[in-house]
Amino acid sequence: MLTVVGGGLAGCEAAWQAALCGVDVTLYEMRPQKSGPAHKTGDLAELVCSNSLRGAAIENAVGLLKEELAYLDSVIITSARETAVPAGGALAVDRVRFARKVQSRLESHPRIRIQREEVVDIPTDRPVIIACGPLPSDALVSQIDKLLQRRLHYYDAASPIVSAESIDQSQMYRKSRYDKGEGADYLNIPLRRDQYAQLVADLRELPQHQPKDFELDASRGSVPYFEGCLPVEEMARRGDGTLRFGPLKPVGLRDPRTGEAPYAVVQLRKENAEGTAFNLVGFQTRLTWPAQREAFGKLPGLKNAEWLRFGVMHRNTFIDSPRLLDADLRLRGYDELHFAGQITGAEGYVEAAACGAIAAIALTRKLQGAPRVSVPRETALGAVIAHLQNTETADFQPANVTWAQFPALSTEEILGARRDKRLRRERMAARALVALQEFKREIGRVETSLVAAG
Repeated sequence: MLTVVGGGLAGCEAAWQAALCGVDVTLYEMRPQKSGPAHKTGDLAELVCSNSLRGAAIENAVGLLKEELAYLDSVIITSARETAVPAGGALAVDRVRFARKVQSRLESHPRIRIQREEVVDIPTDRPVIIACGPLPSDALVSQIDKLLQRRLHYYDAASPIVSAESIDQSQMYRKSRYDKGEGADYLNIPLRRDQYAQLVADLRELPQHQPKDFELDASRGSVPYFEGCLPVEEMARRGDGTLRFGPLKPVGLRDPRTGEAPYAVVQLRKENAEGTAFNLVGFQTRLTWPAQREAFGKLPGLKNAEWLRFGVMHRNTFIDSPRLLDADLRLRGYDELHFAGQITGAEGYVEAAACGAIAAIALTRKLQGAPRVSVPRETALGAVIAHLQNTETADFQPANVTWAQFPALSTEEILGARRDKRLRRERMAARALVALQEFKREIGRVETSLVAAG
């Protein structure tokens, strides 16, 4: 019997993969009896920030990671693809349908038992995967502290969501960057130079929620934001052009009405299949709610917007994985205790699910007396592990999967692709999928049917 603590993406994937390996699983989730600061429902696999799982094509590192997980019969990726909403070159989902799809499949699997209660003590005498995510309860944090003797944290943010019927689409145009996907998956708000300058000024000057003393990094006296998900006002503070070269960049988004690229562009992405709600892409923020209403209400088409959710900030906890975990995500010094998900420093929904799969496969093989099989280094799964095993940096920080974490192509493999980045990545992806085929064969995984399982 395997115990999984946490019903987020990592925990759900871990439970699913262990069950596919023939192991009985008890999955603990404290919601709905007790909720975390970012959760809104009691559903398993609830997405608390964006509804996007990012790039879908395998020329993107995260796209390749999705493909690898799908090949391992991932409940997260399969459910995401079945509940997708239009998002250009990205995989975005209807977050309610997605969570319910995942939950239904886990509830229907005969080897998975879901226990709705808080875990306040971490058992070390039996197989356990801690997949509590980046927002564990205080009781569980205390237990993790005792085990690790060290804990780190950073801050993440969620973007506002606006009602579709309340926005003036006549001041916007539909288009995906470079016409990816269906070519018109996003609503785009074009900004003139003066409108952009007003937004930057508002972001710098309007009031923000002030951090508490305990939220600050003691050595720096500031909030330790994750660089890959900065609050929009922090980006504005860093320079007049930071937003224009970041989430508001107009590249690939020429206005079809004029044929010209705007000075800057605010993109709105569907939040659900019905298209009744839109997310302001990249607008994670710590502004107060009245300040958000004032600043974002000045954007063209949002004057009379109904805000379904304002942006929020929350603290995320992660551990010093390179010095605490081995390549199977096992806590050093403990034979049967593994960590998985964003608490490891693997940033992102897909990366969290990948950790769940890796930890579950490794631990179930140990339980079954099977030899250890390492995740192939050439794969995106291997790239996730490479980041979590990177001892070269003393200041370990969360990160998404990137091509920089993959081993380089050999001289023979790179022939003809040295100056063609897309071709190099295609070859790296092809190499990864071949290696993953061998990995799946080695772990003895038989083909499964998600439909049959729920």
